[in-house]
Amino acid sequence: MRLLVCTDTYPPLINGVSVVTALTVEGLRRRGWECLVVMPGMDARGIPHPPSDREVERLPAVSWHAYPDVRAALWQRHRVRALINEFHPDVVHCATEFVVGWYGRQEARRAGVPYTTSYHTDFSRYTASWGVPWLRRPVQSWIRYFHRHAARVFTPSVSARNDLRALGLRELEVWGRGVDVNLFRPRAGLDTTCADERPFRFLYVGRLAPEKNIELLIDAMALTQARHPDRAMVLDIVGDGPSREALTERAARQSTVTIRFLGAQDRQCALPRIYAEADAFVYASATETLGLVVLEAMAAGLPVIATPAGGIAEHLRDDINGLAYPTGDCGRCADAMSRMLTDALARVRLAKGARATAEQRSWDSELQRLDVSYREVLARSRESHGI
Repeated sequence: MRLLVCTDTYPPLINGVSVVTALTVEGLRRRGWECLVVMPGMDARGIPHPPSDREVERLPAVSWHAYPDVRAALWQRHRVRALINEFHPDVVHCATEFVVGWYGRQEARRAGVPYTTSYHTDFSRYTASWGVPWLRRPVQSWIRYFHRHAARVFTPSVSARNDLRALGLRELEVWGRGVDVNLFRPRAGLDTTCADERPFRFLYVGRLAPEKNIELLIDAMALTQARHPDRAMVLDIVGDGPSREALTERAARQSTVTIRFLGAQDRQCALPRIYAEADAFVYASATETLGLVVLEAMAAGLPVIATPAGGIAEHLRDDINGLAYPTGDCGRCADAMSRMLTDALARVRLAKGARATAEQRSWDSELQRLDVSYREVLARSRESHGI
């Protein structure tokens, strides 16, 4: 069985979409699939290419000045057409609604190959964060158009599936809510009840971008420190993105708090350790279709402080595996941080609840479901063509 994956983001770039797509490819290969990935090439800013991989095709691409990690493989549709003709995929998967995903969609339709799509990101809700709310309806129209003829649309949460249903889309499957509980796990021998004997470590992991609302976390951290002036605490921010400079400046103005920007970290080695050494995870985004980092934090045994919106609402259980606060409410976020800081027994109980939640989200079972789903798509396509 052959799968052509057309994606605009893939490692070494690290974000939720690239991570899930790479895990998908790796898992399907272990199950006997022959997978070819088509992606934009990396730029000249020093981002390294991954080791040589004959199963990854990199297209010439240019960066978007406002968000350099976004690479557009313009005028390369002919390359995707050639790959379909040479590789003869049984199914084409379009992982993103951007340039390479669009090429895959169009060329699969031209060649009569069944194609599937993923809906990972609610770009229509991003428009307000980026200062262009008037673009929400056009973006929704594009999402509807992109996915409407797909043999199956994979999306990682019930809420995201419902959003797509509201746009009139069908053939929707909730998939991709997995986490590697062997890679991300609590640190052996770390006693969270002793957190008051050292600086308490709050942690954020993710892109530094307007839609993530990290400003709220910085302000909540300052408010928490003001409430507990004699308690040492730190907020570690892991990740990179277009908002880094503005966030660094905002943090610098909070002279009484310790906020460290650690940049992007290696997912296999550094990130599991960073999760495991923290005491609580904080998150403020209300636009997630999944919130993969929230599941990773739970797998590492971190109580999560987050707003129960979108896909996060399907994992976060208030006072069971974390603490919920209303979207955009800095004061309530600080209340939750203060409780996490001062209530050691609750912290231990929530940490155990977080780990238990993650253990119910095995990647192996998700990948098995995906294998079956692709085979169903292929069988249906062959039946419709009388094969």
